[in-house]
Amino acid sequence: MKARYQYRIYPTDQQKQSLAQLFGCVRVVWNDALALCKQSEKKPKSSELQKIVITQAKLTLERAWLSEVSNIPLQQSVADLDVAFKNFFDSCKRKRKGRKVGYPKFKKRSQVSQSARFRIGGFSFKGNNVYLAKIGIVNPIWSRNLPSEPSSVTVIKDCAERYFLSFVVEVEPIQTEVKNPSIGIDLGIKTFAVMSNGEKAESPSYKKLDQKVRKLQRKLARQPKDSKRRNVTRIKIAKLHNRIADTRKDFLHKLSTKIVNENQVIILEDLNVSGMVKNRKLSRAISQQGWREFRTLCEAKSEKFGREFKVISRWEPTSKICSDCGFKWGKIDLSIRSVLCLNCGTEQDRDENASRNIEKVGMGNCHDYKWAQRDCKTTSVAEPCEASRITADENPVSISNPEHNFVCIF
Repeated sequence: MKARYQYRIYPTDQQKQSLAQLFGCVRVVWNDALALCKQSEKKPKSSELQKIVITQAKLTLERAWLSEVSNIPLQQSVADLDVAFKNFFDSCKRKRKGRKVGYPKFKKRSQVSQSARFRIGGFSFKGNNVYLAKIGIVNPIWSRNLPSEPSSVTVIKDCAERYFLSFVVEVEPIQTEVKNPSIGIDLGIKTFAVMSNGEKAESPSYKKLDQKVRKLQRKLARQPKDSKRRNVTRIKIAKLHNRIADTRKDFLHKLSTKIVNENQVIILEDLNVSGMVKNRKLSRAISQQGWREFRTLCEAKSEKFGREFKVISRWEPTSKICSDCGFKWGKIDLSIRSVLCLNCGTEQDRDENASRNIEKVGMGNCHDYKWAQRDCKTTSVAEPCEASRITADENPVSISNPEHNFVCIF
């Protein structure tokens, strides 16, 4: 399987100027090729596009400066456009899984995040340094060793004007011993992850950094456009956003690695994040958690370590059913954090109960067909004639205890 290894670099002023020229040439080649594709009735082949927008364009006065940079990133830009069209057509035909991919767009000159990719022949290793064609030798900060020879390297400049080298390498699956056969994970805001084995992972606090971002954003709104001070403030905001993103990424990487190392089967719930962020009071906190990124990391690392990764349906009533006896409580308000089940008499923590239900459903113990739209049902200990067996449709009466913060359903 392929993986990316990213390292920070600090280019010289001359190299920054050369990289800026390279990023601009890559953007122009992409835009020229996309404009040709829009004008023609049938999409031209990648080789034809390269001949028109690179080889023939260098002979004209308008595009003669394309010969000042390496030819490999320009060819790769056309190849990337071809991949973008392929993904778009596959998405239209429903051959591609995941979100719907839109039509390729033109790249703006004002785009703050820029990149250029070098294939084999455009870069080489010289000791601990990396040579990039027509850029020079750069010295990456080697935080870890590369597992194999890279097939390509991408030079990235982010919105905070930081530079990175991203290597694509082949990695072999790693087999390690597991402690638990399976684990269910319930994701939240204050407590990021509650696991079925009782462990909890608290989310890092972004409050102080978020307050600084809001203060600088108010300052940015008062400054005139295209001024130097506004650009300085914009860079400060970008650096704070990067600190938040780096803190979150570090936390998610460590947590996902720990979970995948210790468990054979990892089970998550398919959350409707796009619907959750419509809540104006919680949208900012939900967006900062990175639930989708955590799911992607767990899925990728499960493949790397030979684990099994499962995602259950978002319609499973994991918070409405007792994990011990299978008794259905019905809908409970979010302010209620623990529930006393009158069927088996156990007091259940809301999140821990949901994580245990996620594990059971993921391992094949399905809930009610009406709720989960599955073929089999969960057996219940309670008798059907009991008056306390009330579903969400029957308007249950709840009595909450303010001292213990739990609710009894009857």
